[in-house]
Amino acid sequence: MGKASRSKQRLTTREKIANQRAAERRAQVRTRVSLVIGSVVAVIAIVVAFVLIKGVSNNSSTTASLPTGTALSKIVSNATNVPAATLATIGKGTIQTAPTALTGQPALTKNGKPEIVYIGAEYCPYCAAERWPTVVALSRFGTFSNLGVTRSDTSDVYPSTKTLTFHGSSYTSKYVAFSPVEQTDPNRKTLETPTAQEDALIAKYDSPPYVPSASQGAIPFIDFGNKYLISGASYSPQILQGKSWAQISAALSDPSSPIAKAVGGTANYMTAAICKLTNNQPANVCTAPSITALSGKV
Repeated sequence: MGKASRSKQRLTTREKIANQRAAERRAQVRTRVSLVIGSVVAVIAIVVAFVLIKGVSNNSSTTASLPTGTALSKIVSNATNVPAATLATIGKGTIQTAPTALTGQPALTKNGKPEIVYIGAEYCPYCAAERWPTVVALSRFGTFSNLGVTRSDTSDVYPSTKTLTFHGSSYTSKYVAFSPVEQTDPNRKTLETPTAQEDALIAKYDSPPYVPSASQGAIPFIDFGNKYLISGASYSPQILQGKSWAQISAALSDPSSPIAKAVGGTANYMTAAICKLTNNQPANVCTAPSITALSGKV
């Protein structure tokens, strides 16, 4: 074999070696890229799983350990059947803020009856506190159906305050109409949306001069027929802290209980305001001395 042939053979061998090394480098690059992509995919999968688990956890926090069945029925029964004698003993109780009178405003009615509009949210601890007396008071004028229970936001002030909820409930009365709106659940996810009329009530009455500027837009917001107004809680949610639904509802019938004094006193003021809307009907409720004694204070 000549020099040229041997040189060509050597060149071919070098090329083969070079090509093999190049192939090895390409394989290594592909391996590294695959590892990087695999790592990124794994991280994304972990993040997605965490988000899903967090979402499930949050959703579970709104429903886990909520009373059901007989336990729920007992709680609702306690709240909707507080003895008149207990409320009479409590009188004005320990309410901190009475309903505010509105003067010269057009009557708010629905289906020919004075309308009471409640705007709140399940996450809100102040709404949690105000729902108890709202249920106690309105139960003297009508009947609730399908009341449920919830708790306030676990990360807000007065965390996890146990309460009732109007979401999914209904109310019947020959004296007044009740229109509740629970805007969000404890995780602040939308539940219900106020109507245009309800938004107009909030815009007008949940702002100065009807409430202090610092309280503008506060919830709960309760409009009693455009004659009386509640913005914010009437007593401190602190009174309910650490108590279960069963403990709170059972305490409502004990006039010596701090819970009964706060809830019952607020309910009595609400009752006096509603009696002004109904021309003191029903008489057995509105002419009770404990209510007539408060009628001049609302």
